[in-house]
Amino acid sequence: MGDRRDADTNLILKGAETIDLQEEGSHGVLLLHGFGDTPQTLSLLARRLHKAGYSVYAPLLPGHGRTMEAFNRSGADQWIDAAKQAMLSTGERSDGISIVGLSMGGALAVLLAAEDHATSALVLIAPYLGMPRRLRFAAATHWLWGGLVGEINARNPRSIRDAIERERNLAYGSVTGRTLFELSKVVRRARKALGRVTAPTVIIQSREDPRVSPRVAEFALHEIGATEKQLIWTEGAGHIITVDYGRERVFSEVERWLRLYAHRGRQPLLTSKAAVERP
Repeated sequence: MGDRRDADTNLILKGAETIDLQEEGSHGVLLLHGFGDTPQTLSLLARRLHKAGYSVYAPLLPGHGRTMEAFNRSGADQWIDAAKQAMLSTGERSDGISIVGLSMGGALAVLLAAEDHATSALVLIAPYLGMPRRLRFAAATHWLWGGLVGEINARNPRSIRDAIERERNLAYGSVTGRTLFELSKVVRRARKALGRVTAPTVIIQSREDPRVSPRVAEFALHEIGATEKQLIWTEGAGHIITVDYGRERVFSEVERWLRLYAHRGRQPLLTSKAAVERP
């Protein structure tokens, strides 16, 4: 996977580039990747959606896909601002816009949808909307230990169970106290914004996710302000379920939700306040 420390901090890793797949006059779908990761984790989904007739844009967030030095200089405000700019540019050249967010990208997607009620549909894939207590404590006290400890190995082989895809992944695999603190700011803001989301929302979550507790997905379903909302459980995959085992089902569920809600005025799928699909 290569050493990310010695490269030029402005040099983007091969395969980590922004994905821009345009379809004239079509509905736009903004894809947002996760913390320390790249659009590579969304490339298969991007191609699938483009083939289905959507314009797809998956930006590389600031500090990502480069070096740990660049990552450590970036932060919550930059990531949020970049997501907002990507949404504006996607909306300007598309017939409506929907948002799909993976992991921290799901938290960013919540923030965007909470501000822009013209969002047609929202898809949250393994959304990082809650940090374990130990990580919250580490983030809050980062100023005490961050400078002494430096980088911490954050890799977890269970995040991507498919060994081939795990080897291909371009994520940094490390965090610092500062970047952990910045992640906590995104999570905190997104949790507060859930009630302001009105776009029809589907949450797709693996029961075996080592990063996001099932309780987080259930909390998000309960708190999100949308009338049409659904929680879909998957099994057999880890956290990055867009590249892991069972990803085809994830793609199918994303497409299904977009078909239902990408253009306003269609008959809603759900008649109740919320639904949870059980495997």
